[in-house]
Amino acid sequence: MKRTDLLKPRAPASIRVRLGLALAIALLPVLILSGVQADLEFRRESREQSASLLAAAQRSAASANSRIETAQILLQALAPETGGPDCPQRLAAVARRVPGYQNLIRFDAAGRVACAAAAAPADPGRAGRPWFRALAVGAPMVVARDAGAIYARAPSILVATPIPGPDGRFTGAMASVIAVSSLRPDQVVGALPPGADVTVFDLQGRRLTGLDLGPLPPKAAALLRARPAGLGRSQAWIWSEPERDGRSRIYAAAPLAGDQILIVLSAPNAGLATWAWLNPISAVALPLLAFTLALAAVWIAAERGVIRWIAYLQRIAALYVRGRFAVRPVRAEQAPPEIRDLAETLGDMAAAIAARDEALVGHLAQKDAMLREIHHRVKNNLQVISSLLNLQQRTLNDPAARAAVSDTRQRIGALALIYRALYQSPDLKRVDLHDFLEELIGQVVTGESGLAPPVRTDLDCEPLEIDPDLLAPLALFAVEAISNARKHGLEHDGLLTVSFGVHDSEAELAICDTGQRGRRSVVGPGVGRTLMTAFSRQLRGAVSFRANPEGGLTARLTFPAPEIRVGAPDSGEHPVPAPASRGQWQGEGANPAAGR
Repeated sequence: MKRTDLLKPRAPASIRVRLGLALAIALLPVLILSGVQADLEFRRESREQSASLLAAAQRSAASANSRIETAQILLQALAPETGGPDCPQRLAAVARRVPGYQNLIRFDAAGRVACAAAAAPADPGRAGRPWFRALAVGAPMVVARDAGAIYARAPSILVATPIPGPDGRFTGAMASVIAVSSLRPDQVVGALPPGADVTVFDLQGRRLTGLDLGPLPPKAAALLRARPAGLGRSQAWIWSEPERDGRSRIYAAAPLAGDQILIVLSAPNAGLATWAWLNPISAVALPLLAFTLALAAVWIAAERGVIRWIAYLQRIAALYVRGRFAVRPVRAEQAPPEIRDLAETLGDMAAAIAARDEALVGHLAQKDAMLREIHHRVKNNLQVISSLLNLQQRTLNDPAARAAVSDTRQRIGALALIYRALYQSPDLKRVDLHDFLEELIGQVVTGESGLAPPVRTDLDCEPLEIDPDLLAPLALFAVEAISNARKHGLEHDGLLTVSFGVHDSEAELAICDTGQRGRRSVVGPGVGRTLMTAFSRQLRGAVSFRANPEGGLTARLTFPAPEIRVGAPDSGEHPVPAPASRGQWQGEGANPAAGR
């Protein structure tokens, strides 16, 4: 972009653009408030999700522990009834009726299998296992994840209670093998977020059941290592950490089964952008819809209440610019009061302008009529003076005196012709120079008919408009030059050529005659030359006299003419030049006088 383009003034924005920006800025707090509300909604849902996971973990742990306690009661109830030969059948019937039980086993005091609902593994060192020794020394119940032998194919825990004898001594133990999958309380955790998972870990961090999301999360492993001081039996905790793919996930964990296993509930921890993507209506659509509706409502109200009336007043003002002041903004009566007041002011202004224009037109017409009347009266007065001089001329016997009075009459006639051209012209400030010169030449030539022979005339002048202030000295110069040519430069049937033209800002008037045979044309220091020099000075021009090679003399007047316009008043500016006027003025005259 050029430097000049940067410096150019820019077009101001339209009122619609400005109003739209103002409305958008004014309604921006609505959009911001909607965004804040969406953020608060996101935080609220995040807190609810965390609380839901934590409560689900606690319910899961409570459900699993309740199941284990139920198993303890069941084992204690079965212990007195498992001493006969039908012990395996009774235990198998109970295992079939209770879901989740992989096996029911009765051990003697040495750890040997007395009877079982299903096949039980042999373990010679069972009596030395920690869980068995704990029962032998008086523990009411033991929950073991690693019992020293594989009691079921699927991940399971072993819940055992002691069998006391009549004297209270330890005589054996009753054990139930419970599948870990049956401890997953999925039926309890019913209100989990999308993508949630329930996973069971042992104390070594090994996954017992659940989705393959990797090993135990580092924070959960750290909490397990901090036991036993860190966690109680029913305590649950919640945290968040990234997954293997980098996405954040929220976890809730709780110990169960006598703190032998850990149940972990997890769900994707959506950020604000993800939450907005998953909840487009509440997060994006509703705020944008509220902002758009508010903007549209205000925009329509502004368009209907302000802008359309301003556009209407603009159309009315455009009619006033074209001069149609009779039009009134009547439709603005339905506009708001402020627009209506503006329309009334605009109508009053148009009425005042129309009244003033009418008055001005009347004054101008009156002034024009007065000026035309003045010019007419001046022309009549000059004609009266010319008639008086004509009467005086007839009484004179001296030829020189008669010639002087005739010259005076010619000059007065030229002035009268100027005033006649003024009051007959459509424009009092402009005169058609072509028509004026044509009439002036005819008047001067016919006026000299008694003193000079008949001659032919040739006028070469474009249609021009000239100011009256320039016309008077120009006409008097032409009268002197034509009179001088008629008296001293033309013989019978000679040719008088008058040409006028404008070149750039300089005008030129040339009056040329063909002269008399056998006589050289010269210019003497007479009254005519003195007057022509004075008229050229009045026009701030210059006059020159040059003898023609074929005979005769050319009188040339040049002067600056910025107030001469090409084009006649009726034909407009810059018309096609009219052809030169040619004519012959016939008159009865005497022989030309000798010399100039």
